[in-house]
Amino acid sequence: MLITCKLSDSDLQQWESPNMYAIMTRILFLVLPNDIGKDIGVLIEENSTPRSLILFFRGLQMPDIIIDYDMSRHTFSIVQQEEVLGVSATTGSLSQTLDRKVDELLGTSNDKEKYAHNCEWKDFSDAYLCERKEILSCDGVDVPLTILYSKKTHQKDQSPGLLVGYGAYGEVLDKSWCADRLSLLDRGWVVAFADVRGGGGVDPSWHRSGSGLHKLNSIYDFVSCGEYLVDKGYVHKDKLGAVGCSAGCILLGAAINIYPELFRAAIMKVPFLDICNTLLDPSLPLTIMDHEEFGNPQIPSQLESILQYSPYDNIPEGVCCPSVLVTASYYDSRVGVWEAAKWVAKVRDITCSKCSCSVILKTNMSGGHFGEGGRFGQCEEMSYEYAFLMKAMGILDHRML
Repeated sequence: MLITCKLSDSDLQQWESPNMYAIMTRILFLVLPNDIGKDIGVLIEENSTPRSLILFFRGLQMPDIIIDYDMSRHTFSIVQQEEVLGVSATTGSLSQTLDRKVDELLGTSNDKEKYAHNCEWKDFSDAYLCERKEILSCDGVDVPLTILYSKKTHQKDQSPGLLVGYGAYGEVLDKSWCADRLSLLDRGWVVAFADVRGGGGVDPSWHRSGSGLHKLNSIYDFVSCGEYLVDKGYVHKDKLGAVGCSAGCILLGAAINIYPELFRAAIMKVPFLDICNTLLDPSLPLTIMDHEEFGNPQIPSQLESILQYSPYDNIPEGVCCPSVLVTASYYDSRVGVWEAAKWVAKVRDITCSKCSCSVILKTNMSGGHFGEGGRFGQCEEMSYEYAFLMKAMGILDHRML
């Protein structure tokens, strides 16, 4: 059984076995460096007397670590961590990070060495900073924003930036390690993650307050996070980019319609943009489920709400739009390939004729919703996106070679 969660005292109290509670409490206080965010996944053998726990630590500054806890010997050991070449890493160990709470729990410092065996990991917190901010949205709600950048290459008020968002279905935004991201960070880019309403939060109300009739909240949350990055000097005012995928492109498409001057470039991957027409077609596989998430256009009040933010229905005429890369997949069973094509055609038709020339449609004629399979296909896709961003920002130089 695989349990993926962020562990807290209230979570631990749900464990029935006092012995298991003690073990998980010990694990909870194995504190990694304070500036490394982490989600903990716990894999438990499905038998009455499990012998080990497998823990997954994930963070923006640290490659994923798999740690094994031996329940008979009460020891920890690292099973695997991703190798990263070309970047200096900081080495740490579980025995070095046990704090006073663990001292109280385990007793003497000698116990630390006994419990933490063969547990050295590598992280990149010395090279890359990760900050967490609470951004005030338009209605006074605090929105979590995670900001990642290089200590060496970031320049205040000058760096380009990329804002990532999703905000749908109650899904938590993925903020795990990604080695590909180092290519941007080492060139001075800022990468920020906006946990807007509609996505996963501390409780189900965070999802409800950004879905259905309240969908506009998630869009304004996203815009507020982008404005914060510019106002506080993390990103140059003319070098903010954004990226969204699938239903996350509702955020991006609506934000571009409302505040086209905020973004210099955007990437929309397999985008859900023509909400009204899609939700009126019951033959599509996700229509009924999406009525719960976005509303049913056949109900007047819900149709009115959808028309307020639908990216396809609100493209402003004659305005200057940012450079946009729109990717679609011909065999996408979740979002029709026509959604991207229709949006690009309409943008080119009614917005500024000069700016709309930089709106690009790239269609994968063999892939599905999750793109081309295989490692090399994903690398090619990522390199194309990064090249687009850099060219749109006007920062092509020798460092790309």
